[in-house]
Amino acid sequence: MHGIYGYATALAMLATPALANDTMAELKTGGLAYVRTGDISMDDEKLFISPTEVRVDYIFQNTADKDVESMVAFPMPDIQGDIDSMVAIGDVDADNFLDFTVAQDGKPITPTLQQSVTVAGIDMTAELKAHNIPLLPLSKATLDAVAKLPPDVLEDWTARGLIADDEYDNDGQGMKHHPTPMWTLHTTYWWRTRFPAGANISVQHRYKPSVGGTVAITFAGDDDYKKAQLKSYQTKFCVDDAFVKTAGKLSAAADKGGRGYTESWISYVLSTGANWSGPIKHFQLTVDKGSPDNYVSFCGMGVKKIGPTTFQTTAKDFYPEHDLDILILNAVSQN
Repeated sequence: MHGIYGYATALAMLATPALANDTMAELKTGGLAYVRTGDISMDDEKLFISPTEVRVDYIFQNTADKDVESMVAFPMPDIQGDIDSMVAIGDVDADNFLDFTVAQDGKPITPTLQQSVTVAGIDMTAELKAHNIPLLPLSKATLDAVAKLPPDVLEDWTARGLIADDEYDNDGQGMKHHPTPMWTLHTTYWWRTRFPAGANISVQHRYKPSVGGTVAITFAGDDDYKKAQLKSYQTKFCVDDAFVKTAGKLSAAADKGGRGYTESWISYVLSTGANWSGPIKHFQLTVDKGSPDNYVSFCGMGVKKIGPTTFQTTAKDFYPEHDLDILILNAVSQN
């Protein structure tokens, strides 16, 4: 594999709250996407990832002898409506559910929000707007608005896959039917940026990652499920024998009444950064470990511990061909 990606494991200690559900999937999020141009190169990218924050700092250079104007976008992860949603989204009632912010040369930018919804690849945005239905499929405002739709609209939307009927008791008054949004929300923040001729500009953006996980260690053990999990984790997170042995000891101790551990997963789409002229001249990835009681594994070459809570890898002339997945074993707080 090219660049930072090989089979090396870093142990670190990252703290995140224990998850309430058995499994909560993470949303895969990445960096900025640029309209492709042969004149803009990336001199430097510094990527910092922790369970509470993702920070990305870029330095771009316009190699042309004239100014270049380009569209810049931050594609948010798609949000899928579901009867049994088990995805770590953050604030399901906010358009900016990852608290995304961006600045250029230190000055904040207010990007344009663009949203659409689809069902089976068919755009249904106009349909929702015609009935004054919010686009966020999991928000309370949307659920309340859908519940007030006329019976004929509910019947039509059910037939077209926009909603599904769910039956449950949420107020102690017995089982009731609840129309549930099933559409997919697509969200992008975008803005125009001018790259001055022969000059560098810096762009910084921040957001809160979607952190999925489990209530226990799922890959340390002899049953078929855990063996399958381990095989998957060896490829996805590059867990090595030492990491697996440690996880086994932690899991066994928890079974005997000792400190429990949960898993957390963070995914980052590096491949969105391949839309400019040439490779990234200098790339730096820093993973913050957080608490000294936890562990993390991810795929990387030449990973070094650079501080009490951080691990880092660097590469020159880097092509982001593969995405990044991080596995964290979180120590459960003991009272």
